[in-house]
Amino acid sequence: MAGGISRRQFGVMTGVALTAAAAACGTRDSKPAAPPSTSAPSSGYSVKVNNPRGAPGYVFYVSGTTAANPAGGTPKASVLVIADKAGRVVWQRELPAGQTAGNLRVQTYRGKPVLTWWQGLKQGGHGLGLSYIADERYNVIDTVTPGGELSSDIHEFRLTPDGHALVTSYQEVVTDLSAVGGPKDGRIYNCIASVVDVERHQTLFQWDALAHVPVSDSPAKYSAGQVLDPYHMNSIALDPAGNLLISLRALSTVFNVDPRTGAINWRLGGKQSTFALGDGVEFAYQHDAEMPDANTITLFDNHFEGNAGQTGGGSVPSSLKWIRLDPAARTATLLRAQPHPDKLSSGAMGNLQQLPGGGTFSGWGTAGHIAEFAADGTMLYDVALAGGTYRAYLDEWSGTPVEPPKMVFAGDVVHAVWNGATAVRSWRLRHGPQSTAMTVLATAEWAGYDTALPLNGGTDGYYQLQALDSSGNVVGETPPLPHAG
Repeated sequence: MAGGISRRQFGVMTGVALTAAAAACGTRDSKPAAPPSTSAPSSGYSVKVNNPRGAPGYVFYVSGTTAANPAGGTPKASVLVIADKAGRVVWQRELPAGQTAGNLRVQTYRGKPVLTWWQGLKQGGHGLGLSYIADERYNVIDTVTPGGELSSDIHEFRLTPDGHALVTSYQEVVTDLSAVGGPKDGRIYNCIASVVDVERHQTLFQWDALAHVPVSDSPAKYSAGQVLDPYHMNSIALDPAGNLLISLRALSTVFNVDPRTGAINWRLGGKQSTFALGDGVEFAYQHDAEMPDANTITLFDNHFEGNAGQTGGGSVPSSLKWIRLDPAARTATLLRAQPHPDKLSSGAMGNLQQLPGGGTFSGWGTAGHIAEFAADGTMLYDVALAGGTYRAYLDEWSGTPVEPPKMVFAGDVVHAVWNGATAVRSWRLRHGPQSTAMTVLATAEWAGYDTALPLNGGTDGYYQLQALDSSGNVVGETPPLPHAG
């Protein structure tokens, strides 16, 4: 029954590009022909609120996820971005032409923090690609897929404490669509949740939506010639008991699934909810369902009634929601709903990240904002992000690139470039007639991974850049070089 593009076919089409992308994250960055600029991914990053009460950390997002191929224009490159809260880029990685990415975040693997993301080709509302794991030096140490005919999809790549990964996949299959007005041999995008042992590259469990949920449960309507998307799986998480919490956007339903048998323990929302929904609980086209405790669900409620590709038009604003479940009474009660103060309506994408102390950090998808709220609902951080992002996260991160800093001359300034170095707080430019006789010519506070320092009119002799940490210690330096002219 399998159809569409398989993982094997995807590898044939994009293997060279993916290999190049992986290498670019490792030890072989080439010297740039022109100075890279922090303005490229951050030009659409406009900080509206930055309250000092906000949580510490860096912002992780992907620029260009939602607008990889704008109509009538030049395709916008997707860029993986780590930025500070002022919007200054700490690390960026532009993807090969034609590829996109999502889910850039910090996770834990083998007891250490790692950088993870999905990367590949976008096909309609899903993706065909690989899930990446990189270490603190930005070396790609592993890639993950469910294997066989399945590739990793953009929607979920979540690492678990036992060394497993939760991965979404979309597969084009033939099935009977007569119940929804289609042919008996119609085509749909089936959705599969996989649990993968990362180290052994072994798929341990798979949950097939079509095998457990009739297409007739979906409100999706068939149109002649289309490949129907009746499920649209967009998140997988573990509940405290180890069951899978699976969000099917098209059904406006969250499923709790036994990871041993595949049986559905319960459903929340949609046509056949196990729980009666109390006032304000109802959600629609949700994203990022999680269970912080045994009886609480959090999710991003898009609640969008228009076209999912639009950024406005929903009659109900999107919101972050906390829902309390009572398994005995089979009722669901709204604990809290947090809309954006601008009453944003997000047609697609979005997430809710719980922070220590009860705060939340969230990407607002196609509505084009990233926001942080205190436990009492006070907005602590808000960014207008051109093009939006699938998800956004706030995390601590310590990055030490394999490559040393680079010095790039450009007119009357020199660029100090050290992509991904988080320890740098300032730069010192040294100059002298010989490489063994130099004095300090200029200093500058760190202003992003590409920081400009003035040459103060000089173009002769030798120059050297030194990166300094918060204590003034040298943490990296370029070799003394003559002006490049």
